[in-house]
Amino acid sequence: MRRTWTIIAVRDVCISLRWYQSLLGLPQHDPAHDYFGQVLDTDGTVLLCLHRWGDHEHPSLSSPGNAEPGNGLLLFLRVDDFDEALSRARELKLQLEEEPHLNPGTQTLEFSLRDPDGYFVSISALGQA
Repeated sequence: MRRTWTIIAVRDVCISLRWYQSLLGLPQHDPAHDYFGQVLDTDGTVLLCLHRWGDHEHPSLSSPGNAEPGNGLLLFLRVDDFDEALSRARELKLQLEEEPHLNPGTQTLEFSLRDPDGYFVSISALGQA
């Protein structure tokens, strides 16, 4: 088994962690540190790592002023509860960048929004539309 741990830099790990947990309907847990946290699936699989800007001298996480957040990155999350994820996004009053539509490449429904740090996040149905 091989897994990728995608790490994004954020201003506030706790706020970002709660945002992703709420959007994805995941159990709430506190981050391991104020500078690092993990969005975990219900089985403990790491879905996304959150790292505070500027900590630990990682070159690409040094400062949000060096590039627009998310430049060159698309967080594309496949979910098995698409309708519920859309409902959670609307209940959280999250502004959608793209309303639900059929992605011609994946042939699945998806919608897109921005996270608290400006990263573009697309939520895609796991199965076909």
